Amino acid sequence: MAGTTTTNAGAHHQQHHNRPSFDLTQFWQDEMTTTQTSVPNFRTHPLPLARIKKVMKTDPEVKMISAEAPILFAKACETFIAELTKRAWVHAEESKRRTLLRSDIAMGISKTDMCDFLIDIVPRMEATDASKVEFHF
Repeated sequence: MAGTTTTNAGAHHQQHHNRPSFDLTQFWQDEMTTTQTSVPNFRTHPLPLARIKKVMKTDPEVKMISAEAPILFAKACETFIAELTKRAWVHAEESKRRTLLRSDIAMGISKTDMCDFLIDIVPRMEATDASKVEFHF
């Protein structure tokens, strides 16, 4: 019986050790390395610069926008989306799913104060409700 306890404890420790996690420090180191070593292509962007510029102009105090500003905002948006996606992916993997759900994003948001500004768009309650959902197979 003692052997069984040890085996279960070892399996539990190994299971806990293999849980998906998000290494924020590694993420930012990778982002910095990529940014420093890649050659930017200013002609093509994954996010539409005209739309970013339009959003920037919604502030009545913004009169003029340099050509570089929307490019920097686009990169910041890409990085933000990547970090949030990685945070959400950890939750999906913990739930043994390979599909990101809105609740995974809500959980990713709820685990960092950085995303407090999204509270009206993705309420924390949705994240806590999603963690209480049980799946029956």
